[in-house]
Formats: sequence, structure tokens, C-alpha cells
Amino acid sequence: MSTNTETLGQHHLAAAHAGVEAIMQEPNEVATKPISDGTVAALRAGMHGQIILPEDSAYDTARSVWNAMIDKRPGAIARCTGAADVMHVVRIAREEGLTVSVRGGGHHIAGNALCDGGLTIDLSGMRTVYIDPQTRRAHVSPGATLADVDHEAQAFGLATPLGINSTTGIAGLTLGGGFGWLTRRFGLTIDNLVAADVVTANGRRLRAAEDEHADLFWALRGGGGNFGVVTRFEFALHPVGPEVLCGLVVYPFDQAPQVLAKYNELIPEMPDELSVWAVLRKAPPLPFLPPSIHGREVVIFAIVYSLDSEDGMRAIEPVRRFGEPVGEHLGRTPYSVWQQAFDPLLTPGARNYWKSHNFTGLSDAVITTITDYAGRLPSDQCEIFVGQLGGAASRIAPDATAYPHRDATLVMNVHARWDHPTDDEDCITWARAFFEAAKPEATGGAYSNFMTADERERTSAAYGINYDRLAAIKRRYDPDNFFRINWNIQPASDGGVAGAG
Repeated sequence: MSTNTETLGQHHLAAAHAGVEAIMQEPNEVATKPISDGTVAALRAGMHGQIILPEDSAYDTARSVWNAMIDKRPGAIARCTGAADVMHVVRIAREEGLTVSVRGGGHHIAGNALCDGGLTIDLSGMRTVYIDPQTRRAHVSPGATLADVDHEAQAFGLATPLGINSTTGIAGLTLGGGFGWLTRRFGLTIDNLVAADVVTANGRRLRAAEDEHADLFWALRGGGGNFGVVTRFEFALHPVGPEVLCGLVVYPFDQAPQVLAKYNELIPEMPDELSVWAVLRKAPPLPFLPPSIHGREVVIFAIVYSLDSEDGMRAIEPVRRFGEPVGEHLGRTPYSVWQQAFDPLLTPGARNYWKSHNFTGLSDAVITTITDYAGRLPSDQCEIFVGQLGGAASRIAPDATAYPHRDATLVMNVHARWDHPTDDEDCITWARAFFEAAKPEATGGAYSNFMTADERERTSAAYGINYDRLAAIKRRYDPDNFFRINWNIQPASDGGVAGAG
């Protein structure tokens, strides 16, 4: 690394140290009205589900989420069993002026599922998935995980684009956009959303689709949890599997600049059915890798070719020739198994801090930055991954859905992950410094599902050109900003649009 690069890197590291101790503050949470015994009684009187209070033995388990850095203490947790419970809880909470958060899978990095002192509407028990193979539709409850959807859909050889960690909740993934291995072929998760049942801030349930409350339907597709509680998602399904050609090609770290440059050159030539992600991390002890490489920095290309075709090996062959691999594992695997392949690296209970950027390609400067920071990972669990978009997802207009970032062909996530609070500062500082170093080459857009709690200033970047329209729809369905524990969109005022909150 040149002296100039070293100096710049030291500058970013020094700047990133500032404010680490305040990293998980929640600016959207205002003073919360205590939840009285009478309110608890009213909630319980109209529910089939449970109300869990801080003194209950189930409380600590109920308030735990995927990211161990989140340590919020709701005043009560309403564990709903269906839409009727949700409608009842929303009405009571609104009448009582309670702060409310909504939990689906509890997987979001920022911990928006919970609120300190307020009422958490917990949907995690609502996990029903019904597949109609004739119409190729999936009807999914909001507490379902990606594994729940894949399990049911793959029984009929069907799938819809989802994420890459099977324990992720379907609700948060979808409302933020959603992308994964099938996105280049079939679009984002929201591009496959056909309809949704939504409990709005007045406690009514509405159906949102192209032909019914079309403005709300538009807003749900990338506008996050700003507009209500979705109690049912309906997705279009596509024939996929039951097996796909997939696997890993692993290169030694000293080849990183070369193989990343060749990856960037290949991207425009890839067919939609091929998806290739790059991951830079310390090598896990995978059986197809030589022991000498275990625990050392490597570049991993994760590959999926989703067509049932003999063209697959020919399509992925260039990835095998980026350099001289230290190992590879490729072959046909059940799609649902591949969807869980990275779960061991993303188990709940670790401390996590993410920073992300969108790119239209990997310039030489970005490759240099990636290689520099991947060469000094602050923990064995930290990684940098570059997820591939483009294809079908980029052929949709940026104002066709609330998610606007159709120009992004790559999403880079700087994933800091560690186990002990004593490592907080080192890991967070590394991630923030990398983010700043890579910023000049990024598009300026943000993916809300990858945003941490200290990134409220990026809310407008997440919604981009669609913010004003979203603010107008927010005013129509939630004029008092009842649903505000999220990447919040302020309702438009009479005279125009309020600023990002």
C-alpha cells in the first residue's frame, strides 16, 4: 500500500473512532408513556395471544433479537396470533398514545423490532405459509422466515427471490426491497409481491394491490414499516429447482486485486440466471480447502446458476479462471439447502455492525480499498461481501416501486461481527473507516435493510427520488406518524413535504 493510501486509511480510522460509544442510540424514540395496568388488561381482553411484561420469565427471550448489540426493554410485548390481534393491539396503543414497534423475524441490524418502554407488536408466532401450485402464489404470514417459505414452495419446485440467510424474517426483508440469488433472474422480492393485507394506524385492515389501494401497495414495496403492519404477503412463484448448480470457488488473498478486476469485467456478460457474489474473509475450515488456508484471508466467489440446463458449467467456467484457486466445491444441490449454506456464519447471538454502499461497478479505487481493509479484519468473523444485482431488477423504473435504486448492480456490505463487548470499538471503527474510504466511488444510495441505528441521516438516501411521494402517502395512511420506529418517513405537511426523520 502506498504512503498516500496509508495516510488516507489512518485518517478514516481516526475519524471513525468518534462517537462509537453512542452507536446504538435511537433518535426516533421520544419520551414514552408508561403502560398502565389498565392498558395491559385492555390488551389482554381482546387478544388470543400473550402480553409479556418485564417481570415475566419469558421476557428476556421475547426481547432478544438477532443482533446481540441490541438491548432494548419494551414496556410490554404483544405476541399476536393473527390479524384480529394486530388490529386490537393497534387500536389500544393508539388510544393510549403508546410508542409502538413491530417485530417480524427480529433480524434487522438496527433493532427496529423493539422500542424502549413502549409496546412491541410481536408477529414472530405468525408463521403460516400456504402455497397454491396452480396459480403459483405463496400466501405468507409476517412471522415466517425465508426457510419457512422455501420449505413449502420447494415441495412444488417453486421459489420467489429472497435473501441469503434462511433465518431472516420475510416481513422486514420484503418491506425494505429484498434481494438474493434469484434477483437477477426474477427481480427483487418486492417485484414479486402481488398483494398484502395491512393493518393501518387506525386499526383497520386493508388489502393493497395494483387494483386496490394502489398507492399503499406502491409504498409498501421498499417503504419499510412506515405505513402499517402487514399481516399477509402474497408472492408470485417461479419454477426453480429442486436442484440448482451452485457452490464456491476460493482464491488466495494475494490474488484479490486480480480476481476482483476480472469479476468486474465479467459482470456485464453474465446471463440473468447466473448470480456470483464475492466474499472476502478469513477462510472457514471447509473440507475442500487445504488446512494451510484455514483462518487466513481469502476471496470466495459464491455462485448460483438457477436454470435446469447443461449450460450452467459453461456459464460459470470464467469464474474458475480468474486466477489460481486454492479450492472449489461446485455441483447440483437442492435449492433449499443452498439457501441455508451461509447460516453457520450468521447465527444469532453475536455482536454485529454493518455499513453498506451501492455501486454500478468495481473501479480500481474500490478494489484497492476492499483489498486494503480485507487485509486487516478486526475479528475472525468480519467480512466484506459484494452482492450482485442487475438483470431483471435493473430493468424496472426507479419510480415503479418505492425502492428506487435500480441503477445499483452491486451492493457491498461491510459486515463487522464479533462476540465480546471489549471488541466493539475496534470492529465498529474498522467498518466505519472502510465505509468512508469507499464512499467517493459509491452511487450515494442506501439499502435500508443494511442500515445500522446510527444512520438516520441516510434515510433520505434510502428512499431517494421517491421520498416526497412516500411522504404524501404517509400523510394519507399515518398522518400522526404512529409507525415511526423504522427508517422513518415524516408525513407530508399541508404546505409540502416534511424532512426525512
